Amino acid sequence: MEKKMYFCTQIIKMMIEATTKPIVKLAVLDTVLVAAACLIPAASHLFAVPLYVLNPMLALLLAGVILGRDWRNALVLAVLMPLVSSLLTGMPAAPKMVCMMAELATVAGLFHLLSRRWNAVVSVFAAILAGKVVYYALKAVVIAPAVLVGTEWWMQLLAVALWGGLFVVIYKRMR
Repeated sequence: MEKKMYFCTQIIKMMIEATTKPIVKLAVLDTVLVAAACLIPAASHLFAVPLYVLNPMLALLLAGVILGRDWRNALVLAVLMPLVSSLLTGMPAAPKMVCMMAELATVAGLFHLLSRRWNAVVSVFAAILAGKVVYYALKAVVIAPAVLVGTEWWMQLLAVALWGGLFVVIYKRMR
């Protein structure tokens, strides 16, 4: 019995040590963020609340930038969140998924580059704005230009201000 207890405590100790390793923490974080990217559209339809107007994948990406602290991981998230969500839930549809991947990758990559020279406020809002330009330019090419803007501009501006502002506050506190 004593040997079994020792063996169990060793396994628990190894599990705890494994979760303190940065790569494991990052994998858990990424899994949670990708799962949230899948659950938000499902919840939106389940409760008939148009959560997409708040641009939740942008919020999840910014959370990944803050918590992951690695721009390469943020680029992986930028691709995985729309892809996995599209494959599991059918949302976003394939053409829009490509546009979202490009937008989120632009935000992640550009924030990384800009934050080296500028402060967090300028960097995040410039990156988000550039991401929106990439999204709509690609959407105009991939999807018919007649359906270019689905969410009211003021709502998009509100979402950008909300997530960008929240990101800056948290980002500054974590540095």
